[in-house]
Amino acid sequence: MEKMKTSSYSLLRRILKRTTSSQYQTRRMLSSHLNHEVLVEGKSYSRTAVLHRPPVLNALNTSMGAMLQKYYKCWEDDPDIGFVMVKGSGRAFCAGGDIVTLYRQINEGKIEDCKEFFRTLYTFIYTLGTYMKPHVALLNGVTMGGGGGVSIPGTFRVATDKTVFATPETMIGFHPDAGASFYLSHLPGYIGEYLALTSETLSGAEMLACGLATHYSLSAKLPQIEEHLYNLVTDDFSVIERSLQEFADIVSPDNMSVLCRLKTLNKCFGHDTVEEIIDSLEDEATKTDHAWCASTLKRLHEVSPLSLKVSLRSIREGRYQTLDQCLAREYRMSLQGVSGKISNDFLEGVRARMVDRDFLPKWDPPSLDRVSEDMVDEYFSPLSVSEPELELPIKQREAFS
Repeated sequence: MEKMKTSSYSLLRRILKRTTSSQYQTRRMLSSHLNHEVLVEGKSYSRTAVLHRPPVLNALNTSMGAMLQKYYKCWEDDPDIGFVMVKGSGRAFCAGGDIVTLYRQINEGKIEDCKEFFRTLYTFIYTLGTYMKPHVALLNGVTMGGGGGVSIPGTFRVATDKTVFATPETMIGFHPDAGASFYLSHLPGYIGEYLALTSETLSGAEMLACGLATHYSLSAKLPQIEEHLYNLVTDDFSVIERSLQEFADIVSPDNMSVLCRLKTLNKCFGHDTVEEIIDSLEDEATKTDHAWCASTLKRLHEVSPLSLKVSLRSIREGRYQTLDQCLAREYRMSLQGVSGKISNDFLEGVRARMVDRDFLPKWDPPSLDRVSEDMVDEYFSPLSVSEPELELPIKQREAFS
């Protein structure tokens, strides 16, 4: 199947190449703020945040995270606003964090700017995950990395026939962050481990089937869905649910989907270590000669060995943590990842896939047997004794388990 052969970042590059800013209409801001990277649409009893950086597939930067936090807090406190929506401009919902900007900041020694990015984005994600009003995310097009973070913790997620989801961080020497260790770890069986380690993609139908999406509608229906929601005067979760269900389409994954081989997936990815997962896949490949085992093994040998071990532990810990605990841990991990203290895999991964595009990352360590337990343990530790932890408003906003 094509989606199993095409990497998440290869897909992003193709779409970026075809994307031009002239394709998109500007929208009227409901605020006097001059930041046009998050637009606002509003009618009647709702507000919609529009992620608006179409030339880079609406990749998130620090100012976008800050604007989202500002808007959402304002709307939550406004009794005249019943519910909130989010969508993306153009061909994507959101391709994740702006990793190229992070790459440049690291090379320029601006680590504090990187910290501010993660702190700002993770704080917004916590706000979304504890939001008191109904929230609808329209996941049309590319929804990857941080794009999942600014949507999946909310109440409703509408996938479409154009949705492409992934947590592709192991391909760039990083770890699934932005709350991914929380929501991936709560998927059925060991689907979360599979997605985290392989960086493979899911379709909208697959997102619905495994619970990442709450609804599925053909993308052609989105204008009708939006118009219907804009005309609602409600803050009732059940009313929003019924409205989305009115436009829902019945769909199921095709027979080539990874969700059709959950028995094998769970058997292989349920092991305690990455080495055992690979051994199990190799054993299954020998027994069945199935192309899925071979392609999955190929991907695991391509991505960062350090990222594999770090990501597996992150998902396993996330299964027993609340959203705020996951975000706090991910913040420590992200600072380690961009600092280069343990490894420069993040810089090398972004360079190879998004900057120089030679697709030949030189991982350090280069193999799983060179990744020590001490390295993994350090990845989960604060950057230094004096490094502040991520501060989230947990006393004001109770996290969900």
